Amino acid sequence: MELKNLTAVDFRAMMIAGSKRLSENVELINSLNVFPVPDGDTGTNMNMTFLSGIERLKQESTNHVGQASEALAKGLLMGARGNSGVILSQIFRGFSQSCKDKESLNAQDFVDAFVGGVEAAYKAIMKPVEGTILTVAREAAVRGEKKLERTDNIIEIMESIVRGASKALDQTPELLPVLKQVGVVDSGGKGLLCIYEGMLASLKGEDTVEENDDKGEKDIQIKHSHSMFDDIVENPLSMDDITYGYCTEIMVRIGEGPTVQKDFDYDSFRELLNTKGDSLLVVNDEELVKVHIHTENPGEIMQLGQEFGELIKIKVDNMREQVRALEADEQALQNQQNNASQEASSIPQVKQPYAIIAVAAGEGVADLFRSIGITEVLEGGQTMNPSTEDFVKAIEKVNAEKIILLPNNKNIIMAAEQTIQLSDTPIAVVPTKTIPEGIAAMMAFNADLSLEENKEAMTANLDSVVSGQITYAIRDTEINQLHIKKDEFMGIVAGDIILSNPVLEDALVATLEEMMEDDSEIITIIVGEDGDMESAEKVAEELMANNDDIEVEVIEGNQPVYHYILSAE
Repeated sequence: MELKNLTAVDFRAMMIAGSKRLSENVELINSLNVFPVPDGDTGTNMNMTFLSGIERLKQESTNHVGQASEALAKGLLMGARGNSGVILSQIFRGFSQSCKDKESLNAQDFVDAFVGGVEAAYKAIMKPVEGTILTVAREAAVRGEKKLERTDNIIEIMESIVRGASKALDQTPELLPVLKQVGVVDSGGKGLLCIYEGMLASLKGEDTVEENDDKGEKDIQIKHSHSMFDDIVENPLSMDDITYGYCTEIMVRIGEGPTVQKDFDYDSFRELLNTKGDSLLVVNDEELVKVHIHTENPGEIMQLGQEFGELIKIKVDNMREQVRALEADEQALQNQQNNASQEASSIPQVKQPYAIIAVAAGEGVADLFRSIGITEVLEGGQTMNPSTEDFVKAIEKVNAEKIILLPNNKNIIMAAEQTIQLSDTPIAVVPTKTIPEGIAAMMAFNADLSLEENKEAMTANLDSVVSGQITYAIRDTEINQLHIKKDEFMGIVAGDIILSNPVLEDALVATLEEMMEDDSEIITIIVGEDGDMESAEKVAEELMANNDDIEVEVIEGNQPVYHYILSAE
């Protein structure tokens, strides 16, 4: 197969196929989590991020690759979840910037777009780490550049890109020791490989994705076209945009029925239809042919189709009537908005000087944050990372002159930081990685200070707290010479698994002992939905009885994933 010019239709189809392949492998990607904790969500984050991009892409009706890729990149940016999702959004942002002025892509443009994606992703990361999705993206692009020296066939180049990504993924354990220790490849890299594999399958005609077709309808392999009707967005803006008024679709079963007059020939049929209207699309296989056309004579289109077989599906929409209805709806909506605006204008909208938005999971944790001055709690955390768009909506909701974001999870920091370029409101992101760090940051907040002064003070105060968590192991593994058995309870301190114990209370006591230092004064135990309040209070009493200078507070947090969240100050 040979493809020397990639159209917007090709681009849309291959991205949808890439999304499909990624979705099919979400659980596999999640299972590649290095730590055996029940929070492996790389696949979920990448999938939700890419689905956001595909949704925006489908809304963009264009024959321009640059415009289509821009829509995809915008959707990815707004939907980015977790570090893997943010990096993925940057890869395709760079891809989009490289081809923004291109109506279609030749082989050189195609390779340049992958190289641009790598450059954008590396620039976005303050400290790039090899053995990750970055390595996979870079090596894939390098393979594409080398293949370009020998061919201008985009399909062959994409095959090399996939091979490069696959080989790079296999090498990630050699570059990142923790992967080799646990015996897995990088999960983000695996997700990117899945996307690239889907893109290649689409270009080779091996993975044709139809959207919103009725169940039971036969899949149609595309000939002379790489699109299906369901990719088309019928969106006439006004009467002036309509030359032919009836959006007409037919499906014909070739060679069947009493009206058959001639054998079907794709080229002559399409050439004839091209004189009957515009927005023409014809796809077929050996048994069926589907037609989409804007025409003034739907009946004639049906008759032409019947010359080759029987009509098994007909759809005709009067686009002029649709425009009339849309204009009426828009006018009604405008009147409603004007009325609402007039009512709202009588109420003064005063921005508050500061708003602090924190990410937290669990009703009790959210209540705790509100009690110490958090303006808005954005639900999320492990296994449910909020997207960049979620942050943007929260920022709009709080209506403040200055915003401080507390991600409270290392996998959410990048998504929070992306909001800075998307909002006109001054924003500071304090890089909190845990709930205790979020609380410590709030202790240093001063409404009389500037945004930068608050960020500096709040960030500096993170060192005043040691964070810990208790959760269970989802598999047997060995990390840093620590033997961990499935379903045992693990103690995690400052992001490192330090112990494993089959008894929850014993794991809690041992972890707290590791966290406590000579100058520790306050211990906090936040009890999760799977934790035990009575057991936590018992441990707290014993700690205070054995340590005169220690005060222990037990809070019902109701958080998922972690039986207990711990802090020592």
